[in-house]
Amino acid sequence: MNMEAFILGCGGMMPLPYRHLTSVLLRRDGDLFLFDGGEGTQVSLRRLNLKWKKIDAIFISHTHADHITGLPGILMLSSQVDRTEPLYIYGPPKIKEYIETSRRVLDMYINYPIIVKEITAPCVVHSGKDYYVRAFPLDHTKTCVGYTLEEMDRPGEFNPEKARELKVPVGPLWSQLQNGFEVQNEEGQTIKPEQVLGKKRSGRKFSFVTDTLFKPSIIDEVRGSDFLVCEGMFEDALIDQAKEKKHMTAKQAATIAKEADVRRMVLIHYSPRYTDKELHILLEEAQSIWPKAELSHDRMHIEIPYID
Repeated sequence: MNMEAFILGCGGMMPLPYRHLTSVLLRRDGDLFLFDGGEGTQVSLRRLNLKWKKIDAIFISHTHADHITGLPGILMLSSQVDRTEPLYIYGPPKIKEYIETSRRVLDMYINYPIIVKEITAPCVVHSGKDYYVRAFPLDHTKTCVGYTLEEMDRPGEFNPEKARELKVPVGPLWSQLQNGFEVQNEEGQTIKPEQVLGKKRSGRKFSFVTDTLFKPSIIDEVRGSDFLVCEGMFEDALIDQAKEKKHMTAKQAATIAKEADVRRMVLIHYSPRYTDKELHILLEEAQSIWPKAELSHDRMHIEIPYID
């Protein structure tokens, strides 16, 4: 099962000619999940030729304009297809009011169900048969949350030679064992999945953290992530400004990645004070803490493979 992330925008505060506002699309086979929807989100979706009209759920960190102004257009354009599946939108208090007000004032034509759920405490907000999305609190100038999408453990690797030794015929019975069901072999004996499967294998974890002061609790929430998208808005020389505006520095983002033992981390939500040529300042500071740190950029594509 493929998992991949697309950075639709990497900027904070205001869009720039060369940098859209923060938004990330996560694709997990046929499932599409959007994390924040700043201005310019639609542009990147179209340029990447993504089937954004099939987005299953949208996860909003907070209701500052640079994270939600792309939503009305996405909601309206999704009505141009024959969609029957509901669109789920999650976010902190006031996200429901924003959606309802936008629909009313813009007189939106919506031909599919929109289900808005507000987050008031850390919890699992969305789930499927083999994954779940958890929201956790951040510390910003208004209520803000981070998200992790985590897959359940996968069955261990199937051992065909062992199955043959146990006289399980090739075919549907092998598939049943791989899916965790007991079967009867050629001699009528019950064969259990654990007799032909190796140790369970871990799933993958994606984390999205933006617009917050540094909090040690974030480390625990994103621990073990295969891919972490984390704000690093300022350089360390501006840490007082970061604290005042409740944002993180690149070094603090790198500290989270290091302490949480993540596999890969990109910085996002850059201050507009930095041109693209100046972003190396943030990168170099992050890499001084965690050498694997990377810069994100608009329309960046990241594969998130299994580790085994």
